[in-house]
Amino acid sequence: MTTPEHSPLGKHTVYADRYDPALLFPIPRQVKRDEIGVREPLPFQGVDIWNAYELSWLDMHGKPVAGVAEFQVPAHSPNIIESKSFKLYLNGFAQEPLANVAALSALLQQDLTRAAGAVVTVTIRPPRTAQHAFTDLEGESIDDLPVSIDHYGPPRPEYLHADNSAGVVEETLVSDLLRSNCPVTGQPDWGSVQIAYRGAPIDREGLLRYLVSFRTHSEFHEQCVERIFIDVMKHCAPERLSVYARYTRRGGLDINPFRSTERAAPDNLRGARQ
Repeated sequence: MTTPEHSPLGKHTVYADRYDPALLFPIPRQVKRDEIGVREPLPFQGVDIWNAYELSWLDMHGKPVAGVAEFQVPAHSPNIIESKSFKLYLNGFAQEPLANVAALSALLQQDLTRAAGAVVTVTIRPPRTAQHAFTDLEGESIDDLPVSIDHYGPPRPEYLHADNSAGVVEETLVSDLLRSNCPVTGQPDWGSVQIAYRGAPIDREGLLRYLVSFRTHSEFHEQCVERIFIDVMKHCAPERLSVYARYTRRGGLDINPFRSTERAAPDNLRGARQ
C-alpha cells in the first residue's frame, strides 16, 4: 500500500541500525495532483531539495563516520518519499560498514531512485565542510501588512487576484508565515515561501491571507507548494511564476520544494530557521 495511513508515520517504531532499503515508503504524487487538476505534461518543472543532517555509517575498521547529505528529487518523479520512512532508512546506516563515501552515495542513489521513480541526485559532504550558507529568501516580505485574518484553513484561493488594469511587473514576494500540518500525525510543518513572478501585480493582502489559510491545512510539503503554484497561476495568471518553500527540519531532515514555469533549480541556501 502507498497511501499515507499505511506509512510508518504516527506508529510505534523500532529503529533499525542496519541498511534496509525496504524501509523507504513511496507515495504517488498523482493522487494529490488530481485534486488540483495537474496532469501530464506538467505545468511546471522543479525539484524537491532534501538536506539530511543526521547521517552516519562505519568505516571498514568499525569507526563511525558522519556526513551531511543533499538529495534532489525531480518534480517529474511519480512518487514522493514519505519523510519518516526516509529518516528510518538513513538511520539504518548507523552500524553499516562501508568502504567509502562513494559506496554510500551509490547505495543511496540506487534506492532513492527506485523509490521516487526517477533519478535522485545525491551529494555527501563532511560535516565541517558542508558549506551551507545562511541567507534569507530573496524578495520583499509581505508579513507586516496591516491585515485582519480570521480564516486558517482550508486554503482559500479566492483570496488571490491581480490588478489586470495595471502594467506588468516583475517582483519577488516572500513570507515566513507558511504553516501546514502533516496529513497523518497532525504535527505542524513550518516554512518560508518565495513567490517570484512576472505579470499583473498580485494583491499582496490577498496573497498573505491565502498563505495563512494553509495554517490548519493537512498536506505534505511538496503538495502544498504545488497547490500554491496552481492557485496563483489560475487566479492571477502571471506570465512567469516560481514558488520555492524552505521548511524547518524534523528528525534531521528538511524538505524544500521548488516549482517554476521556467527557472532552473535554486541554490540550496539555508534560512535562519533551518
